[in-house]
Amino acid sequence: MNSSKFCESQGAHVDLWLAYYGEFQNDDPALLELLNPAEREQQARFHFGDDRLRYLVTRAMVRKVLSRYADVAPKAWNFENNAYGRPEISGLHTQASGLRFNLSHTGGLIVLAVCRAFEMGVDVEHLDRKAALGVAERFFSPVEAAELASLGLELQSQRFFDYWTLKESYIKARGMGLSIPLDRFSFAFPTPETVSLRTDPVLGDDAGRWQFWQLRLPENYQLAICTEKPAKGVRALKFRRMATMDEFTPLEVQTLRMSV
Repeated sequence: MNSSKFCESQGAHVDLWLAYYGEFQNDDPALLELLNPAEREQQARFHFGDDRLRYLVTRAMVRKVLSRYADVAPKAWNFENNAYGRPEISGLHTQASGLRFNLSHTGGLIVLAVCRAFEMGVDVEHLDRKAALGVAERFFSPVEAAELASLGLELQSQRFFDYWTLKESYIKARGMGLSIPLDRFSFAFPTPETVSLRTDPVLGDDAGRWQFWQLRLPENYQLAICTEKPAKGVRALKFRRMATMDEFTPLEVQTLRMSV
């Protein structure tokens, strides 16, 4: 399956592109050719092969995918960081006005989210990783830390990743990263299928502004996405798995929970 432009993505949904980067090759000239000189130098500086491959696929993927939404050649994209270090499309690309993207990666998987004209953030984690429960004790909100501590050992790891992916998606949607203290906002799960956000007034944010999803991806990955709420209804999420930089297939995923 292929398409030259995704004009429908000017609407209210989010496209999520998945690349299981172990399926690509570190020395693939077609990928290397997409990177600019600074990116090729950065890629070569990584000591471990896995890091080099992940960086290569990420940079090539961003360039190829974004060119499906705007009339910009993959090699021609320019990027800049906001005040908090989040990469964004350069304002030089007037033909990409309003286009936004967000990245997340974990062992074996890269997720690229693309939308237009609203803020969003995405985070993915591999559930085979060891949960960093010490991070929760030190940096999560008191109510979240207490809920984690009340669970048995078998459930603590899953709940940690429930919290962590949601928190990461929120601070990335805000565009401020870890400058937002993780203990100044908290998530709750009113039912097994729902999630809600509460924010400290010091953050100057309205929790009702945001919509969340938590989903299970193939091969034991968990993903959370945060978007600004539309004026009406619920945003749609469209998943695609990339076989190559030019070939992809739609992907069905399991929704674990959504905002109340």
